[in-house]
Amino acid sequence: MKKVGSKLALAGMALILLASVGAQAPAAEVKSIAVLVPEQGTDFGWNQQGIEAGRAVAKKYDLKFIPVEGLGYGDIRPTLRELAGDGVDLLILHANGYSESGIEVAQELKVPIAIAGKPDAAKPGLIADCMVDGYEGAYLAGVLAARMTRTGTLGIVVSGEPVPWNTQSAGFVMGAKATKPDIKVVYAVIGPAAFSDAAGGRRVTDLVIAAGADIVFGQGDGSTFGMIEAVETGKARDGGEVWFIDVIGDKSSIDRGHLLTSVVWDLAPIYGAMVEDLRADKFGTRGFRLSLADDSVRLLKTPHIPESVWTEVMAVRAKIIDGSLNVPQVPDAQRVRALMSTVEAAAQ
Repeated sequence: MKKVGSKLALAGMALILLASVGAQAPAAEVKSIAVLVPEQGTDFGWNQQGIEAGRAVAKKYDLKFIPVEGLGYGDIRPTLRELAGDGVDLLILHANGYSESGIEVAQELKVPIAIAGKPDAAKPGLIADCMVDGYEGAYLAGVLAARMTRTGTLGIVVSGEPVPWNTQSAGFVMGAKATKPDIKVVYAVIGPAAFSDAAGGRRVTDLVIAAGADIVFGQGDGSTFGMIEAVETGKARDGGEVWFIDVIGDKSSIDRGHLLTSVVWDLAPIYGAMVEDLRADKFGTRGFRLSLADDSVRLLKTPHIPESVWTEVMAVRAKIIDGSLNVPQVPDAQRVRALMSTVEAAAQ
């Protein structure tokens, strides 16, 4: 009887163990991801960074990658439904304007979707949010610019005043003034939404250079190419060359000797973390943001930067990462303008 009782007890324990294992949700299998962007992924900026990050993550995790380019800014729900119907395991929407459609389709079809700029919409298993903002990297760019300016005047040219541009402009000024308190910063806006206005970018950047800037921090998507033209053809007040600091992408391959650095937004660490969260059944339980710590935002190192200056900038980076230096986010345009020495009128 004792032997029988022991066998029954062991069998009972085995059943309990099996029930416990069965109660745990199995890890999600991820075989494919899609990244959706509004324009072509060859712009050396926002769209290209999203596509390249998706491709890198797919290669790292041995996934099928579906790049969806040139969607524009209209209704993307039919595209999302088609991709979901094809069995794509994770849809990454690389545009703030896609978020509402993504939220709707994720809830409708129960497909995991990553959106941008809607942290309150996160939902476990379905929706993860990413806040894309390189303000900490812009602070480092300000430190670098303050150390390398010859005229003592820096310029900021923006294609509008959306939150990411505002926080980066503020970060740049704060970094520059922390390094050289008496530095002058000229701030100019091409227009309210002049993201693709290359001609306007050149015209306004010419004005900023004429105002004394020998280093220009440009934020502008397509209008950036006009800014670069102005920098390449312009001369600073001291007769020397003008430098350009870019954002988001890496234009080194088309640089003609004036690209000082770029505040690079690398989405690969974030997309990779999304895949890992999905596999671990943690997707949507945390938000994502660009960070110096994982190099998802970083400064581009170019041959134009002296090693001593780069070493100083990297020391400041270490302080931001360990928390001994806090860089505040300033999203409001009026507060950004208040930080500047000179604010140029927007070119309408």
